[in-house]
Amino acid sequence: MAAALTMTGELDPRDGWEATRCPVAGALDVVGNRSTLLVLREAFYGATKFDEFVRRSGISEPITAARLKELVAAGLMERRTYREAGQRTRMDYHLTDMGVDLFPAIAALFQWGNRWLDPAGAAFEHHACGAEVHTELRCSAGHQVEVADIDLVARPRTARSPGPAAG
Repeated sequence: MAAALTMTGELDPRDGWEATRCPVAGALDVVGNRSTLLVLREAFYGATKFDEFVRRSGISEPITAARLKELVAAGLMERRTYREAGQRTRMDYHLTDMGVDLFPAIAALFQWGNRWLDPAGAAFEHHACGAEVHTELRCSAGHQVEVADIDLVARPRTARSPGPAAG
């Protein structure tokens, strides 16, 4: 099975450019460590309070605080005030639209882990019909594609982003 993309246009030959605007590298700058992904996982599972993130992720309080601060600064989460009866006002954390857009990546990691690491693990199911939810590659015309069916093409350069956008 071929598992390489085809480089086209100014991206071919591959050694003729540098990945200065690589979206993969940019995404990893934001979410590229285990603790960040575990905090995001817990947010998708419904955690909103700091203590929930610490308890459920198994990450220390200082690391959890740092990751939440980074996710808020990056725009993936937002802080909101809340107050329980008889308690002081506190902050909790909620995914933004930008954060919610990461779910397919989290789901793909989940699916990969189920397939290759723990086939007896949990599964995502569509609550309306009970069918298993999975990630897949599709083009915008709706065709299911394999890695070898994909061309990597450079997008037009903008003033903010010189060089080919590849990764």
